[in-house]
Amino acid sequence: MRRLMRLVPALVLAAPGTAQAPLPQPSTPDPVLAALLREALDRHPDLQKAEAAVRMDQERIPQAGVLPDPSLSLGLQNDGFKRLEVGRMETSFYSVAFTQPLPWPGKRGLRKEVAAIGADLSEAARSRVQLSLEAEVRRGYTALLLVRGQKQLLEQQSVFLEQAERLARTRYEVGQGSQGDLLRAQLERTRLQLAAWSLDAEERTTLAGLNRLRQHDPADPIPATAALAELPEPVALEHEQVEARSPELAGARASVRQTDKLLDLARLDRRPDFAVTAGLMPRGGLDPMWQVGVSISLPIYGRNKQQRAVAEHEHHRQGQGAEVESVRTLLRQRTEERSIQIQTLRRTRDLYRDGLLVQSEASFKALLAQYETGRASFLGALEALNGWVGDRGAYLQTLAQLQAQHIALREAALAPTVPINGGSLASTSISSGAAAPAVSNATAKAPGKAQDSGPAMNKM
Repeated sequence: MRRLMRLVPALVLAAPGTAQAPLPQPSTPDPVLAALLREALDRHPDLQKAEAAVRMDQERIPQAGVLPDPSLSLGLQNDGFKRLEVGRMETSFYSVAFTQPLPWPGKRGLRKEVAAIGADLSEAARSRVQLSLEAEVRRGYTALLLVRGQKQLLEQQSVFLEQAERLARTRYEVGQGSQGDLLRAQLERTRLQLAAWSLDAEERTTLAGLNRLRQHDPADPIPATAALAELPEPVALEHEQVEARSPELAGARASVRQTDKLLDLARLDRRPDFAVTAGLMPRGGLDPMWQVGVSISLPIYGRNKQQRAVAEHEHHRQGQGAEVESVRTLLRQRTEERSIQIQTLRRTRDLYRDGLLVQSEASFKALLAQYETGRASFLGALEALNGWVGDRGAYLQTLAQLQAQHIALREAALAPTVPINGGSLASTSISSGAAAPAVSNATAKAPGKAQDSGPAMNKM
């Protein structure tokens, strides 16, 4: 009996991290996360490709404002076929002519503006790649902290079960417990090994994903200087701030401006273009001749060409205006959904931290003490332990989903929020504890799928 009494306080107090101290809220960013973001933004090939596309389109701007290339014409005019008559006949000469096309005033400026807005569209596409890359890194790092937090929780549960097994064995040896209690404790410890293997695999998979983003070997280690509960909560963004960050909305608005310029250009195309020609005609020993001329294009097919082009761009302008409103409305919907989820997840987090976890731990300790005195069954104490572990796991999932909503808000994503999932905590017996809070259908999406770039970016 004395040996049994010595086990009880050790069982209740030995597991690390069971006391619920106030969670720290650091104000400085995580240095590991900052390093991951820096490496990903410096090395990821998708971002390099997008930046090259921006530079490519910027090179098109000066090209669009340059005059068309001139032409040089060389010729010979000769009287008769028997011999060369240059210098003998007045109508026989060599000719050198220079022709410079001249568009109608204003066309070159409009073409340059169209090219400049094209560079803005490429910049919007680059911003989407950057925002999505940053979001992927943040989600991967949060998932890594989630899995490592789950592994720590599994280690705590393993310590409890190991000591519970010793307690059940001692009670069985002194004739106060049953063999079934001892076998059940051994069964739970075996199931924990399966969960540990699953979490190890999930951690390695998450590491490989993060290392891909920063262009490292898949097995390179990533240290963690903070726990999931210690991540600073980002500042919430309002609708206007999210709209200002949205590449899709910026791209849709740029498309409207570009269509306006193309419409103006189509209207100017109904005006004729010019060409100036200057030529010199040497005649050998005779005085040379020269010529100057102006040619004008005749838009005689304007009814089926230029006017149709104007109508085409007018219809395109209407569609682009509707596109802007569609993107803006969807973005406001996503922002509102995420704001609601953030408020709910904050309340859930505070309830777990300030009440539910404390109550769950107290219930487990009380049932364990009652089992020691024979007033409660081993199964009841085990279910209380599983309930505490389930509540701790659900708390970690709540923290992860809160980060996921903030990440999606910063990303200004039009697609539903990508949830951050960890591994499996333990056996089916853990399901008697609390379940992780579900993400609403409006914001849930299968992890690992690419973000929908939205209707506006499809046209870039």
